[in-house]
Order: sequence, then C-alpha cells, then structure tokens
Amino acid sequence: MLHHYFAKGLLVSACISAALTFSNPVQAQTADSIRNTATEVLDAFNIPGLAVVAVKDGEIILAEGFGVRDIATQAPVNADTLFGIASNTKAFTSAAIGTLVEQGKLHWDDKVIEYIPEFRLADAQLTRELTIRDLLSHRSGLGLGAGDLMIWPNTDKDIHSLLAGLAYVPVQRGLRERFAYNNLMFVTAGEVIARVSGMPYADYIAQTFLEPLNMSNTRVGFSTIPESTTNLATGTIEKEGELYRFPLDYLEDFSAAGAMASSVNDLSQWLLTQLQGGVAPSGERVFSEATQHEVWQVAMPLGVPADAAKTGTHFRGVGMGWFLKDYYGVKHISHSGGILGMLSLTTLIPEKNFGMVVLSNQQAFGGLTAITEEALEDLLDLPDRDWVAEEQAEYQAFMQRKAEFQLSQPELVRDALPLLAYSGTYNDPWYGDIKVTFADDQLRLDFTHTELLKGRLEHYNGDTFVVRWDEALLEADAFIEFNVTRDNEVQGARMEAVAPFTDFSFDFHNLRLLKLR
Repeated sequence: MLHHYFAKGLLVSACISAALTFSNPVQAQTADSIRNTATEVLDAFNIPGLAVVAVKDGEIILAEGFGVRDIATQAPVNADTLFGIASNTKAFTSAAIGTLVEQGKLHWDDKVIEYIPEFRLADAQLTRELTIRDLLSHRSGLGLGAGDLMIWPNTDKDIHSLLAGLAYVPVQRGLRERFAYNNLMFVTAGEVIARVSGMPYADYIAQTFLEPLNMSNTRVGFSTIPESTTNLATGTIEKEGELYRFPLDYLEDFSAAGAMASSVNDLSQWLLTQLQGGVAPSGERVFSEATQHEVWQVAMPLGVPADAAKTGTHFRGVGMGWFLKDYYGVKHISHSGGILGMLSLTTLIPEKNFGMVVLSNQQAFGGLTAITEEALEDLLDLPDRDWVAEEQAEYQAFMQRKAEFQLSQPELVRDALPLLAYSGTYNDPWYGDIKVTFADDQLRLDFTHTELLKGRLEHYNGDTFVVRWDEALLEADAFIEFNVTRDNEVQGARMEAVAPFTDFSFDFHNLRLLKLR
C-alpha cells in the first residue's frame, strides 16, 4: 500500500540527543520520572516490552524502549521498534480528511454517498443523511463494534465486500443519537480519502504526513513493512499468570481505522506537529489550524462517572479521531489502540505544550495508564498518587476474575438433535458463509472468511452449543443457538459471546445466520 519514504537517517537521532542534552532541569527530571515509572511497570504488570516518547515545549525529552520486543528472542525494545498503533491510526485519518477540506475537495458535513454512491446502511434514512463528520465521530447509529467480524480477526474481505456487507449490519439507534465506537465507519472514511484524492489511503497518508514529518519507519499495513525489518514488537497475551507469544499482523484489515505500525522515534514527530498546530518540526505545514480546531471539538458528548470531578473531569466528549475532556482545568486529548497482544496510548495537553505516547506488547492497559498519569501528575503539579499500585491492583483483580470465570450450567440439560442435523452451510448477509461440519462424532464451526475463527462445538443445552475456538488465546468462546422448527428442522442460528470480558470486536450477536443447505 505504501510507497518509498525518504530516509530519516541521523536527523531524528541528532534531534533526540540534542533534546536530552540541552533540556532544562525540569524536563530532565520529567524524563527521569517517566523512565522510572516505565521500568517499574514492566514487572508490576507482567509486560515484556514498552516504548515511551514524551515531548515538551517543542523538544523531545524522552524517546526510549524498555524490556524486550519478543519473549522468544529476548531482543530489546528501542526507540525505533515498530509496534502496531491500532486505533491511534484514526487521528491520521481525520487529519487527512481535514487536508482534503483545505483543498476544497470536500466538506466535513458532506454526505458520504456523494463520494461513495454504493454506500448503504441497513436504514435508508441513515444512508441518505450520514456525513463524513458522522463517520469520524462514532455517531452513525451502528452499535459498538458492529460489523467488526468482517475485519477482526483478519479476514479475506476487500473494501468492496466490506461496503456491500455494511448494508446488512443491524442498526442500533438513530443518527447522532448516541456515541457507539465503530471501526467500519473509519474504514469507510479511508475509502472516501482514496476516491477524493485519487490514490490509495496508505499512499495519501504517506505523502501527506509520513514524508514531511520524516516518519521513515512508519507504515500503513503490516504487509508494507520491508522483509528486512526485524525490529518489530511481537504481541503477548497473559493467561492465568503465564505469558504467551501471539504474533499478528498489526490489524492489516483495519486500514484507516487501525492499520498503522510506528515507533516512538517516529511518533515524536507526530506529537510535535500536533502541538504546533499542524506545523512539522521541519517548518512545513501539513495541516491547518482550522483542521486541528475541527478534530479537537466535541462532536458527540460522553457521560462522566458520578465521582469524576474528584479527578478533575466534569465534561467528556468525542471529536474526530480523538477523545476530549477537561482535566484539572486543562484540555486533555487522547486516544488508545488495541490489538490482540498489543496496546498503545496517546495523550496531549496543548496548554502545557506536552504530549506522550506509550506502546506495549502486552494487554495490560493499566500499565500505560500509570505511566501517563504519573507524567501528568508532575506536569500539572497534582497531589501525589501511586498510580502504579492503583492500576496494578485493578489489573490483578481483573485477571483474577478472568481466571475464575466459569460458564454456569443449567440444572436440567435437554438433549440435542442427532448432531448431523445441525451440519450445513449458514449465511449471514453481512459476514457471509459459516460452515458447521460433522465428523468423528463432533461438530466443528468454520468462519469461512476468518482463518482464526475455527473451533469445535460443545453441547450446552438443547439446541445450544458453545464454540471452543482452536486458538484459546482469543478468549472469545461463544454460544451458538440453533433455531429448530417443531418438526426438528434446523433453520438458522444466533450467536453471542460467552464471557463478559470478550473484546467487543467479536460482535457475534449481530449475526443473523440462515441455514442454506
């Protein structure tokens, strides 16, 4: 997807060296504090590797790696290690739309169907009225993660089949009625960028941002990373106290919603550009202050917990590719990203000219939170809290709940039909075919477009089974409940995740499976 970028070479290394050498004492102290917290977090959260960058007043005060990038090789993380940044890609997408607005090629409130005539949602009014701003602010009317099974885990679907499938994804509510995080709307925004710019989304991001910002190692799409690149983070998943290596391709299918891979050295340039109102460290303007103003405005309000005022927050909202809130009297701008086995967190405090990114090859988000909150505590001179201890306690409690989770069993278990009766091909109009096969006295289920979603069916009760995926680290076992007529004919099925901690992108509940044969 991406074409060649010019080399960064010694330029960024020199900038980092100069920043660390000539930073004032307060910045040096902040860097030491972040470094100490990151080191502490590795052990506290059982995280193999981290990378952290922090910028302040136009300087890079820290860009370092901690721990190892791969538990198999024990190779160290450094400032150039590539991580999948997942949904932190969304900020690049919204900024890219902004540049097209600046060029007069579209407007934020243009209708999506003006640029993608075949675009359809399951509701005709939503189809007619949905705007580009709606795509970027999670207010489309689709539910949380609705349709994600078309791209998660990786599938064989292209943009044309994704757009075709969107027409059948169930709509949950009215347009702009409520916030519901949805990745496919950002994938659609990426297609708008491609059609308006006349080049693939990845190429437009490279030309518009990565080249002028000298982000020479950053790629949109794992497949575009050169084969010679070995400095890659590999994901890990903790289960029952053990770490398991879990290599994936950094959400290749998520495109404009989450397919970027980057390093803290490269992301330092993105942070500096954000804090300089769209002006790159080189002095080149890559997006306007008007674009930044638009993406940093609340497009959809979010609720706050009843006790949020105690932590300096009274209001929250979602912008376009960013989450926004007040935080102890300043504007707090952030976004997180998550892949199976890998997390990221970006935070900006414009009034203090401060920004940071934390990247991790483990799923303990509390570790990223602790590093960030400790840094903000110093930045804003807030009362001291032991964020590592607090977040560690929450993480350990969560992991304990996961370890202890057991599926409840009905008191009276009804027999199933002869297992062969359930076998066949089932179709959902937005996902496609799902096959149930019978062999060796066992039923198996196969999501035909998704390599990782294959597993055996374990009888639960009556015509309900539990899918035990071959890859247990997905932690996404699901009920499948077959629809059977009074004449014992199997007509279809519905699915639902078994555990409350299953990632929302496993949106099994949105499937409407009809048996074809």
